[in-house]
Amino acid sequence: MGGSAGAVTLVLQTVLLPLALASGASEVGLLGGTTVPMSPPATYIEKVYLPSLFEMGVRARLDHRTWGFYPVGGGEVTVEIRGDTRLRGHDFAERGDLLRIEGLAFASKLPSHIPQRMVNRARAILTGADAETHIVPEHVRSPGTGTGLFLCARYEAAQAGFLSLGRLKLPSEEVAEIGCRILLEHHRTGAAVDPHLGDQLVLPFALAAGPSCATVSRVTQHLLTNVWVAQQFGFDSVTVTGDLGEPGLLQAEGR
Repeated sequence: MGGSAGAVTLVLQTVLLPLALASGASEVGLLGGTTVPMSPPATYIEKVYLPSLFEMGVRARLDHRTWGFYPVGGGEVTVEIRGDTRLRGHDFAERGDLLRIEGLAFASKLPSHIPQRMVNRARAILTGADAETHIVPEHVRSPGTGTGLFLCARYEAAQAGFLSLGRLKLPSEEVAEIGCRILLEHHRTGAAVDPHLGDQLVLPFALAAGPSCATVSRVTQHLLTNVWVAQQFGFDSVTVTGDLGEPGLLQAEGR
């Protein structure tokens, strides 16, 4: 994927479970877009997706060496995956109390005041969240220009991630406001799993030994589609209840 801004995280999610279930360890290197629209950023994979799969027995470590933004790409991610995984079901129904909110306001090839303004606005909005908040500005290594805010809500038994990407003529303060809004919308539902993690758990749930379940803060079309595809391959126990756009429940009996 060199010379492309295509989402390397989608490629990673395609090969991660097969390599985790295969014999022996693997190392995967991917070049391209690591933080681009319409896909999970590498930071989300590291902070939310892999920790969630850890609860199901997957052991993997991600190194986000270079950030790749649209349209230049050029990002680099390396992932070490331990093989011989015994994938087990897990209960993501309860999240527990909110322990802290972590955040990274990132920028490449842009003035230093841009990530700092995102930090200042996010801190002001999240002051009333009744949890420790730690959001930092950072200039990241990348061949292209890009900026945004990634927030991670860490609960006692779950974590949820939210990305707001900057774009031309969108003020830094509005980038922060978007990220904080979607985090707070998730938090108010009481669900353990954010809308994006919901559809990403369908395949692990289907392949795991034993039952799994997850409360999802919003049922998305991606989630409904992934459940439908799993059912077409014979995983009939994978189901989702709840209306589109509303909180729901993802369940699977497992193998």
